[in-house]
Amino acid sequence: MNRQAGEPGTLKSNLDDVFSRFGGERGDLIPILQEIQAVEGYIASEAMTRTARFLNIPESTVYGVTTFYAQFYLTPQGRHKIRVCLGTACHVRGGNDIMRALERKLGISAGETTDDLKFTLERVACFGSCALGPVMVVNDKVHGKMTPGGAEKLLETLE
Repeated sequence: MNRQAGEPGTLKSNLDDVFSRFGGERGDLIPILQEIQAVEGYIASEAMTRTARFLNIPESTVYGVTTFYAQFYLTPQGRHKIRVCLGTACHVRGGNDIMRALERKLGISAGETTDDLKFTLERVACFGSCALGPVMVVNDKVHGKMTPGGAEKLLETLE
């Protein structure tokens, strides 16, 4: 049910659909946020407000949970999520050079999304693939032994 920004469906109808699958208990908060993000790609402020009303909890509670967990995003994310490992093993093997090359190529900094919503660039502390370092993960696929040039070429293969 994952949709990209601009595809059919309004936030209101999508939220109504998500809420229809839950009983309105406070313990439903995280599963509801996960469903909203699966549908919308991020958690909009209106979605947080409506979730608070649906669960009869303060908006600050919804906002606190949304901002506490790294899995939730408050802004639209790119179709392609690019994560560069900057843990110790990847760092000493050139992870920062890869990050700088991608930032230059995309015109954004780590933690940002391109204006066309094509790419989101993130830094990660460790993927646990140290033997493959430096590691770049694109759309959940691990690419090891990366170089700045290899990272740029990989971007060019993505639509």
